[in-house]
Amino acid sequence: MHPEKKAGTSASESRPDTGEPALKTDDDSFDPDDRADGGAHADRVERDEPLLSARVHRPSDLMRLLVGILAIVVLLAIAAFAHGTTSGLEQDIDKGTEQAPDLLIKVAGLVASIGVLLVPVAFAIERLIKRDGLRIADGVLAAVLAHGVTLATDLWVAKAAPDSIQDALTKPSPADLHAFTDPVHGYLAPVIAYMTAVGMSRRPRWRLVLFVVLLLDAFTMLVTGYTTPFSILLTVLIGWTVAYGTLYAVGSPNVRPTGQTLLAGLRHVGFRPVSAAREEAPDSEHVDRGRRYFVTLEDGPPLDVTVIDREQQAQGFFYRVWRRLTLRGITQRRSLQSLRQALEQEALLAYAAIAAGANAPKLIATSELGPDAVMLVYEHTGGRSLDSLPDEEVTDELLCDTWRQVRALQSRRIAHRRLAGDAVLVDRSGTVILTDLRGGEIAAGDLVLRMDIAQLLTTLGLRVGAERAVASAVEILGPDAVADCLPMLQPIALTRSTRGTLRKLARERSQREREAVLDASRRSRQAARADASDEAQESARTDKQAQKQEKQAEKQERQAEKQAIDEALEQAREEDLLTQIRHQVLLIRPTAPAEPAQLERIRPRTLISFIAGAIGAYFLLSQLTHVEFGKLFQEAEWGWVAAAVGFSALSYFAAAMSLLGFVPERVPFLRTVAAQVAGSFVKIVAPAAVGGVALNTRFLQRSGVRSGLAVASVGASQLFGLGSHILLLLVFGYLTGTEKTPSFTPSRTVIAGLLSVAVLVLVVTAIPFLRKFVVTRVRSLFAGVVPRMLDVLQRPQKLLTGIGGMLLLTLMFVLCLDASVRAFGNEEMTSLSLASVAVVFLAGNALGSAAPTPGGVGAVEATLTVGLIAVGVPKDVAAPAVLLYRLLTLWLPVLPGWLFFNHLTRKGLL
Repeated sequence: MHPEKKAGTSASESRPDTGEPALKTDDDSFDPDDRADGGAHADRVERDEPLLSARVHRPSDLMRLLVGILAIVVLLAIAAFAHGTTSGLEQDIDKGTEQAPDLLIKVAGLVASIGVLLVPVAFAIERLIKRDGLRIADGVLAAVLAHGVTLATDLWVAKAAPDSIQDALTKPSPADLHAFTDPVHGYLAPVIAYMTAVGMSRRPRWRLVLFVVLLLDAFTMLVTGYTTPFSILLTVLIGWTVAYGTLYAVGSPNVRPTGQTLLAGLRHVGFRPVSAAREEAPDSEHVDRGRRYFVTLEDGPPLDVTVIDREQQAQGFFYRVWRRLTLRGITQRRSLQSLRQALEQEALLAYAAIAAGANAPKLIATSELGPDAVMLVYEHTGGRSLDSLPDEEVTDELLCDTWRQVRALQSRRIAHRRLAGDAVLVDRSGTVILTDLRGGEIAAGDLVLRMDIAQLLTTLGLRVGAERAVASAVEILGPDAVADCLPMLQPIALTRSTRGTLRKLARERSQREREAVLDASRRSRQAARADASDEAQESARTDKQAQKQEKQAEKQERQAEKQAIDEALEQAREEDLLTQIRHQVLLIRPTAPAEPAQLERIRPRTLISFIAGAIGAYFLLSQLTHVEFGKLFQEAEWGWVAAAVGFSALSYFAAAMSLLGFVPERVPFLRTVAAQVAGSFVKIVAPAAVGGVALNTRFLQRSGVRSGLAVASVGASQLFGLGSHILLLLVFGYLTGTEKTPSFTPSRTVIAGLLSVAVLVLVVTAIPFLRKFVVTRVRSLFAGVVPRMLDVLQRPQKLLTGIGGMLLLTLMFVLCLDASVRAFGNEEMTSLSLASVAVVFLAGNALGSAAPTPGGVGAVEATLTVGLIAVGVPKDVAAPAVLLYRLLTLWLPVLPGWLFFNHLTRKGLL
């Protein structure tokens, strides 16, 4: 019996055998709907597999929806900004159609009018005969929605669209020169949506008929002057987009072949199956590799059959697109293949692997299972995957045999690309068989082949450790080939499942280190308290001597605790698997290139930063369009500018106080101020919420604060700063809402903000996934921050310094922004309160911290400008005021920040 099969599919009677050649292929599509119902050849299925859902949401439909929306946006943009082009195109078409014979126009119009109505009805009748009523229902729904979108678009173009878009989509009607043609055809868009939703594109004859009808209708409308070229294009795009949006929203009818269809398909290529059992579903990474069945025959050995359908083809589409865009110089298979391409690629790789001398499943037949699925029939291999083998069975000979198979593939330039533990199969005789070749490559480059070695080293290292994995690879491949793969030994080059396993192991290592540190700290404190108690019982001291000895005891206790924690951390620290593998290879080849190769073309953070920066710059430039900067700077009050400069400079001293207030250890104040100035340079090259945290943590570590305590101190400072920021925002928002009213009635904005926060808290607590995510993050945060806060609370002077520094830091920034505003409009700003400026600053700073752009560029400027305008500052004053404020707090400090950064780095303080 197959070790992973679930349940059987029995057949009552089978077709006579027609012979069994080396490879059976079926070029004609096998349509399961064309089988005769019942009869001697009907298959009876018992417990075939878990029930399939009636509808599925296909990623390919979503992708087409997004492409359609993008095409509509581009079309409208061209119509809006390329008025000359659209007008010239219409004139050229009008001149070209003036000579068309009237008889041809009338015949084409008559055929198109009849065809537009007749073709959908005929196709509906054909589908109903085939008992495919669900598709007809989808088509009708898509047509109704397309008609609604058409009416909405017509209304928008007539009432609110720019004149250039109206000119591109409409023209005076030939029947009434005082009226205009419709921007979108009210009957053509629903027809296109209906025919797309019912799946006509997968039937060549119907597709040809529809194309001819639509072409005739468009030709007639253009020649008679009832439409424009852009209107035709917009109509087609709306119908097509609405159809795929409908299919993705409600789901497409599930046409995945069942086990019964599989048995009929096997008989179609000459086999005589008795039963079929579905294998266990694979993990989430390999859902696109197809469903697998174990099939027994009336005569002959059993078979392994893989069924691939359109839904599985689309699985992982966006992940493959992202990998293709971000990885440098690594060829990937096409992000979305057709079923025929997937069938041909897997068959080619199966034959190429065997021809190279590797052990791989032998392909003996292929066939289509209707228009939406294909199957590949292999000889049954049996056995267990490497992941499921017990540790005692993973011998050195087994590891070497695995490397021999990889060497055979690489000798013919074949890359596997998925050498995870479930792709290595071990049969009953102990022979290693490489499966899952579907994602591989023929004529692969050196980079991809080295990635295969790095992947298998990691896979085997997870099972047997780095030493045995490297030793077996060196024995078969040689030290040079193994050393060459070191630059590929990085998470981005590994499979998704392997990266997930490595992340899980990293979390477990961190947890063990944290537990060791906490245990060492607890034992050290207990020992110190016991020693202090013994000393107190043995000696009688005066109050002055007792205080002095208590201080010395506390100092010794802290030193002993620090030493115990350092020792425990050193003992508990473990290297990650990739580092262990790298060290093992360097022991064999000390000169091997150990520096990781640059595989990523673009990082997610870089892409997000670029998009966010572009959006922010757009909003900022839109605010600056009508500002006369020359006149403003001539009229600027330089006394307020000097005040703003002074407030900006004092903010660095306040930042140093806010950090040192949460560091019980002694750290020089002026050196901390220099580190805050250096942070001005770091903010330009990193997001605002990331650069400062990393620099402060590094600075404290270099100043003698242990790593864990440095992280906890910065975390405590950030946590307290977040709380004070929210509290100040609410207080100043409250004051802003009540400053012009006789009673303390909070503003609607504050009430709306509080209600939004309450709703967000309720949503997070109601959804298990979000609740678990938040609880995990908060627990990990409090595990290190809370003990540090308790240490600070025992030193009121330190706590006062931290709180005072944070309040002073906020005050300096608020005063700097207020001075910047008054520098350009002091006479007009007599009614502007400091509370209003504080609300604007706090809101802008919060958004800047959340923005992924360096220093919050774009987001902060746009928020501050809009906020100042909202509190009554004229636009021609708000824009230059924000620019001056950002110039003093972000851009001008970059040069001194760079100087201080280099100075502290040379001194070993960063």
